[in-house]
Parts: sequence; structure tokens; C-alpha cells
Amino acid sequence: MDPLRAQQLAAELEVDMMADMYNRMTQACHRKCVPPHYKDAELSKGESVCLDRCVAKYLEVHERMGKKLTELSLQDEELLKRVQQGTGTA
Repeated sequence: MDPLRAQQLAAELEVDMMADMYNRMTQACHRKCVPPHYKDAELSKGESVCLDRCVAKYLEVHERMGKKLTELSLQDEELLKRVQQGTGTA
């Protein structure tokens, strides 16, 4: 596969993953913070605060997980390089 096509596929995958994360966050925070039977057309102060906190926590966890996965991936790459150097293959 040529590098340009690989880059395009990676970009498409990233967009799909971000859309999935947004949809999951929206559903989870809505379910947690907004009652199933609406009383008013507008969000109450409590609902708004709950949604703000829920979204902030969701995004923080998503960022932490991304950093940890990147860290683990770099460790795996480094280990693979060491193993390949030890066996004489590159």
C-alpha cells in the first residue's frame, strides 16, 4: 500500500473514531444528566452543570487513554527494534 493511501485510511479511521467517541459521550452524558421525560424545553441549571462535568470527565479520560496507548505503542516499537537488533534482522 502506498504511503499516501495509508495516510488517507489513517485519517478516515481517526474521523470515524472521533465521531464514535462523540456519539458515545453524547449518549452517556444525556442518559446520566437529563431525565427521560422532559419537563421544560430548556436545560435546568443542574442539568447544564452535570453535562459540563460529564463531558469534561469523558474528554479527560479519552485524552489520558490516548496518551497511555501512545506510550505503550512506543514501548512496543522500541522492544521490537531491540529484538530485531539482537537477532541481526532489521
